[in-house]
Amino acid sequence: MPRVTALPPTALLPAAAEIYQRFAAYGPFADQAAVLAHVPAALVHLCPMLMELKSSRAVPWRYIELAIVVVSKLNACAYCVASHSPVLEVEGMSAAAVALLPNADHPDLDAVDRLVIEYATLVTQSAGRIRDNVFERLRLHFNEAQIVELTLRIALAGFFNRFNEALQIDDGAAAAFHQLNSHPAITETGND
Repeated sequence: MPRVTALPPTALLPAAAEIYQRFAAYGPFADQAAVLAHVPAALVHLCPMLMELKSSRAVPWRYIELAIVVVSKLNACAYCVASHSPVLEVEGMSAAAVALLPNADHPDLDAVDRLVIEYATLVTQSAGRIRDNVFERLRLHFNEAQIVELTLRIALAGFFNRFNEALQIDDGAAAAFHQLNSHPAITETGND
């Protein structure tokens, strides 16, 4: 249960209420919209941007979701891990590979997947110390606009991780996260 009152869309002006309802249907994000509704400007600006980025698909969705899950696991955000892990399976990654993230040692992961995992980890843990060779490798697979968007999505995942955890937005995701992290392979690799 969130630390603040969940607001219904009827608490907002019609334009904001419409965004709230679209965002709630965009993913399992009704509980997040209900908390963001306390600051309508955040709801009105953040949520449409996320939906527009998804609809444009400028970066292959597998890489966006992979980055989000890696960041969310690094930050131990139960809500985001539970919300985004199933999308990776739709994008062709096995549950076993997802369970091991951010460990990149799984046959489901190709060289680009591993690079995205590395980059998401670096942006999350040491953004100011990323070496130029990482960007040289990124440029082999992504254009500059895609690198900017990937970086934006990684940074936004970190924001949402902290937002969700601080305000305890989880809609039951904490149990799913702990179940996912009790996987024997994760315990052995120290990622629990």
